[in-house]
Amino acid sequence: MKILAVDTTGQTASVAIINNDVILAEYSINYNMTHSQTVMPMIDEICNRVHLDLSTLNYVACSCGPGSFTGLRIGAATVKGLALGLNIPVVAVPTLDALAYNIFDTDAVICPIMDARRQQVYTAFYEWQERELCKLTEYDALPIQEVIERAKNYQKKVIFLGDGVAAYKELLLSEKDFYIAPVNCQLQRAASVAALAVKLAEQEKAIKGNELELIYLRKPQAEREREERLKEEK
Repeated sequence: MKILAVDTTGQTASVAIINNDVILAEYSINYNMTHSQTVMPMIDEICNRVHLDLSTLNYVACSCGPGSFTGLRIGAATVKGLALGLNIPVVAVPTLDALAYNIFDTDAVICPIMDARRQQVYTAFYEWQERELCKLTEYDALPIQEVIERAKNYQKKVIFLGDGVAAYKELLLSEKDFYIAPVNCQLQRAASVAALAVKLAEQEKAIKGNELELIYLRKPQAEREREERLKEEK
């Protein structure tokens, strides 16, 4: 099973190719660059490096949110275009699941947090149970203080990762049972998206390109600001 995976849900742009249980290539850039300008050249680069003929792909995979609204749409458009052009299915992988999958087989609770601005983060809680990553809560957009209180309620070690860590590192480390993942595990990785995509494809959860739906959790900032202005005018 050969899958090309893309994650553009945050500042990091990442693409990877997996063939069954082997990551053939992964290319990530965590820099202030526009994903619309980088993701297709990145795909072209790794395909050339491993001499991949796109027609041999079985699936394309996409990190489907939550995350940056613009980033989500760029990733979705890229993957949809490939899927429709190659006439192959898409595997949609929730961003928080893929982030949590960066941490393997720990007895701690895993809590990815993605900066959603306005003192909020996109988050969910996870735990490894019998060698499977299990989601303990639904995906949500929450104030960071509420996330901290929920994490404390587990009364065990909690590992935090994601781009929200940078914004709230001191606050998190003030709690004795809170830990921060090492930098190589903190941010989005297309390899994790690809690995989960293999599992989902085996469970027959692939979809057609035009069926891909994104997980937003919140309305776009422009829409929220418009609603606030309308409230003020009343």
